[in-house]
Amino acid sequence: MNGYKHILFATDLSEDSHLVARKALNMAQHYGARVTMLHVVESLPPYAVGYLGSINIEQELLEKAQEDLAALAKEINVPAPEQKVGIGSVKNVILENAAEGDVDLIIVGSHGRHGIGLLLGSTSTAVLHGAECDVLVIRCKE
Repeated sequence: MNGYKHILFATDLSEDSHLVARKALNMAQHYGARVTMLHVVESLPPYAVGYLGSINIEQELLEKAQEDLAALAKEINVPAPEQKVGIGSVKNVILENAAEGDVDLIIVGSHGRHGIGLLLGSTSTAVLHGAECDVLVIRCKE
């Protein structure tokens, strides 16, 4: 193996994101790889807009996600062109970005949920089974 050239760090912007971000950066430095950071805002079903009271709620969520992603990226020195926010199915957007960006390693965090969360599956499991490249799942504290 020649190492990794392009790492996609998919983050949920939770408290544990800093831990996973540092590990992604360490991997990138070790291999001399480029890092792209990605956060995905899940699409809201049409009926949710009525409950949330704003037609522009998805736009507001996107803008907030961009701000939060930029703050995290600044901490680990990931430049603006390598910061992406998508909207849609989290798994699908991650896998599409990986395929389009010629990514050879996806790094995601896992919160290790149990019970019904495990029964329904998780983003990291979905990415792991759908990816055409390597996937590194970082265990986050509960």
